[in-house]
Amino acid sequence: MVISKDILKKILVDPGYIKEADFEEVTAGIIKSESFLNDVIHFLVAKKLIPEEQLGSIIATALGYPFVDLKKTDISSEILNIIPEEAARSKRVISFDVTGNIVKIATLDPNNPDLLKYLQEKIRRRTESSYTTSLNIEEKKIEYQIEFYYTTPANIQHALNFYRKSLYEQIKNLIQDLQKNPKNEENIVLLINLFLEYAYNERASDIHIEPSKNHVSVRFRIDGILYEMIDYPNELHDKIVSRLKIMSRLPIDEHETALDGRFDFSVNKNFFDVRVSIMPIIGGENIVMRLLVEKSEKETLEKLGFLDADLEKIKRASSKSYGMILAVGPTGSGKTTILYSILKKLNRPEVNIMTIEDPIEYEVDHIQQTQINPKKNITFANGLRFIVRQDPNIIMVGEIRDNETASIAVNAAMTGHLLLSTLHANDASTAFPRLTEMNTEPFLLVSAINLVIASRLVRKICQECRIEYSLSEAELNILKKEENLKKIIKDIAQKDDLTKIVFYKGSGCKSCGYTGYYERTGVFEILEISNPIRLLVIEKASADAIQQKALELGMTSITHDGIIKVLNGTTTLEEIIRVTRS
Repeated sequence: MVISKDILKKILVDPGYIKEADFEEVTAGIIKSESFLNDVIHFLVAKKLIPEEQLGSIIATALGYPFVDLKKTDISSEILNIIPEEAARSKRVISFDVTGNIVKIATLDPNNPDLLKYLQEKIRRRTESSYTTSLNIEEKKIEYQIEFYYTTPANIQHALNFYRKSLYEQIKNLIQDLQKNPKNEENIVLLINLFLEYAYNERASDIHIEPSKNHVSVRFRIDGILYEMIDYPNELHDKIVSRLKIMSRLPIDEHETALDGRFDFSVNKNFFDVRVSIMPIIGGENIVMRLLVEKSEKETLEKLGFLDADLEKIKRASSKSYGMILAVGPTGSGKTTILYSILKKLNRPEVNIMTIEDPIEYEVDHIQQTQINPKKNITFANGLRFIVRQDPNIIMVGEIRDNETASIAVNAAMTGHLLLSTLHANDASTAFPRLTEMNTEPFLLVSAINLVIASRLVRKICQECRIEYSLSEAELNILKKEENLKKIIKDIAQKDDLTKIVFYKGSGCKSCGYTGYYERTGVFEILEISNPIRLLVIEKASADAIQQKALELGMTSITHDGIIKVLNGTTTLEEIIRVTRS
């Protein structure tokens, strides 16, 4: 049985679980496809129209299968691993219990006969490799039967996180084995592979391997924050460093020089680039690996978190055939993601788009991308000089770092090219003094620049454990010292009493690793170049004066944008204070 829109309406609206108007509003914008039911479930729960457990139970009854709430189910690693992680993730299934010769499996598609055959074969192979000996079942004498249970997409996603714990246990056991036998090269290879797989599954952007006097610490940067994950004895470090140098094609006998390399890696057939930086420090060689996992396919301008008015400003500036769009902010503030999202919007057959980058983080079809290479004299400045001879319509320069690049970029923007670039600056208004410091004349800047986008990244509240709360005494005391921030909150909430305003936070759950946060979004300010701003730039006014004028003209500051996202439950007040005051 397939749950169509009509059937879904009959089992939800007719009995009065939700209102017909709410149902029609939710389903109106959802394309009818294989994921239709899952998309409807997501939005019904997200809009708090019906509890997820109740919705899952109703759908399970309609399908003729029992419902299981995996969020309330303890699953041992032995039972979980009856189905390999790759199969569980690709087919969205979880084995959660075994009774006799019955393997109970939670799925989104219990009526699928092909899924049943696929899982029977996977389980047969798994048990023949004695993977489930600890279950006290004589695997080879029993033919396993599968019993399907229906569950919701959020339940499946939640349970997939249990594989992380299994991976952590494997790493710990492997380190213990290596302590007993440090010469086992195969285990060194496996340990590094497990580090990378663990980091990928935890959504880490970076792996830090840091030697100290007593041990080597491994930390992951997840959603912009570093977390201690595991450590290992110092005696294993040299072998791990050597293995990573071999993978990155770096000289293994060089220990006193900073080295940069890269290699490709894959987890569950998801390929990504790993950039490796090795730096000699007092305790040994410090390693940082950046995982360049391609997420650009999912990132569109509409999904980055821009306010509607700001999104229109970006679309207006990017529709022009000339001029410059700058993305500014500190390292790791989402600048490159913004520019790629704009490029994807502009990527059409009738235009020639070329880039010069360091590094090329995402490869995009039909865009000609060049990696800088100082050894071959391909710098940002030289690369840009060559690009303008290639008849481009649109150019992206990874970063404006020096006078020469700034000069060529401004000239390109004034001669019929739409040019996108990044610049290190604290806010949108600071971009102008930064560029004049690079000996670019102010009158040229105001002729070339169309738009400046300043950004920061904040952690999003985990939607699995989001709760409402009122400000604590400690938070109220902090706001007493933040008069501007307090005023913005009161203005947006339209309430004078801060204790009467509803705020949100994550209480912590397995999905978010008990941090209360899951993934990140942007907070922005968009400065359009209008005549009053042009006059201030030409007069070499301070960044503060430019910022003040832009706010008077209607620009939404990063702090203001952040508070809007705090009050709508996207992020926390703590996050906005952290990123705007640091």
